[in-house]
Amino acid sequence: MPQEKTDLLGRRHFLRRCGMGFGALGLADLLAAGQSVGEPFFPGRAKRVIHFFLNGGPSHVDTFDPKPALQKHAGKELPRGNLRTERKTGAAFPSPFEFHRHGQSGIEVSSLFPGVAEHMDEIAVVRSMKAKLPNHEPSLMLMNCGDAILSRPSVGSWVTYGLGSENANLPSFIAMSPGGHPIKGAHNWQAGFLPGAFQGTFVDSKHEQVEKLIEHIRNAGQSRSGQRAQLDFLQLLNRGHLDARGGSDDQLRARIQSFELAYRMQLDATDAFDLDREPAYMRDLYGRGVHGRQTLIARRLLERGVRYVQLWHGSGQPWDNHDKIEENHRRLAGELDRPVAALLTDLKQRGMLEDTLVVFGGEFGRTPTVELTGAGKSRLGRDHNPYGFTVWMAGGGIRGGTVYGATDEFGFEAVEKVTEAHDLHATILHLLGFDHEKFTYRYAGRDFRLTDVAGEVMREILA
Repeated sequence: MPQEKTDLLGRRHFLRRCGMGFGALGLADLLAAGQSVGEPFFPGRAKRVIHFFLNGGPSHVDTFDPKPALQKHAGKELPRGNLRTERKTGAAFPSPFEFHRHGQSGIEVSSLFPGVAEHMDEIAVVRSMKAKLPNHEPSLMLMNCGDAILSRPSVGSWVTYGLGSENANLPSFIAMSPGGHPIKGAHNWQAGFLPGAFQGTFVDSKHEQVEKLIEHIRNAGQSRSGQRAQLDFLQLLNRGHLDARGGSDDQLRARIQSFELAYRMQLDATDAFDLDREPAYMRDLYGRGVHGRQTLIARRLLERGVRYVQLWHGSGQPWDNHDKIEENHRRLAGELDRPVAALLTDLKQRGMLEDTLVVFGGEFGRTPTVELTGAGKSRLGRDHNPYGFTVWMAGGGIRGGTVYGATDEFGFEAVEKVTEAHDLHATILHLLGFDHEKFTYRYAGRDFRLTDVAGEVMREILA
């Protein structure tokens, strides 16, 4: 049966949560679909998700999937032969980074992530992920929306549709990326056929001032009471339009909700994005760079009831290192390791890690063989590898200190407990309290799922 959003906010509860004037009382039923607190199918271990997306495709054999056989065959053709990828690759290319065991679990991690390595007993590493195509666009859509080709709602939109909002003054789903959009832009956090209220809100986190992080967050030309009166009148007209359409215009509902949310965000968003409210030692823990800032903002958003925060590494595809992978991966990991480790430490100290799911990974991996130029010379980099890569998760019901699945001895292909995006999504939904096979939305005469007609929960990594 499809999961339907029918519970409406009580008027008194609505006012208390939104801090709005009596002129907006009639909007409670209009906004309920986008702002009510949902009911999971069963008690979930996680209440919220933070997803670090390493767009471009990090190399698993240089980060969390050690392959000593590459050193043995360095400079030689692989005995198994090379799988077909987007570009021509040559001989075995051993990782330039050392791997060491960490924690009681003894999980091996590359020297690129010394901070994250200290938390391996809280992390489950999935080393058997598999995509379908060696291209960024379809792989991004598969990982974020569950379909490589067709337009579907994103994971964050499904999560907010299912759980609703804990804070009507902030978006339930926020995507941050310093410097601009990743490849495919807003399609990565689209609501698809779900109501528009569940689409992710984008923030360019390269800025430090709240006024630049969120454009037009303050209205310099009008008081809040004046804005409220103006908005009440506008919403009265919108309500008339909605009633004339039988109350079933999802686009108009989303527009009404977005107007109200923009008004209410002037207070809560200003507070959440203002890092001057954090003590200096906390800002130092996360680091003063852009990734430290956006990760600390993410924690503040989670504290305030935002359900799903996705943190992209940057515009375009920064982890797409076809050449000079040692230099580029060292720089990129150096930007991310400290903030991620700080977040895990901070969430644990606040008692939030137990009900916050942390997800870390990209859209695919990279080849264990070196990428070649047109003339057949080494580029000292790796091509896209959809056949096998790594994602890890922590907190929110995850059994830390575990490794799930494996790639072959060279890291070219997932061979043990092969895991696809639908399996990852099924596991995320399960941890949030949803049966992925029953969690549906009816559209165009069909009950759609995030996991389509596939997906199995990775029960071995559940606590």
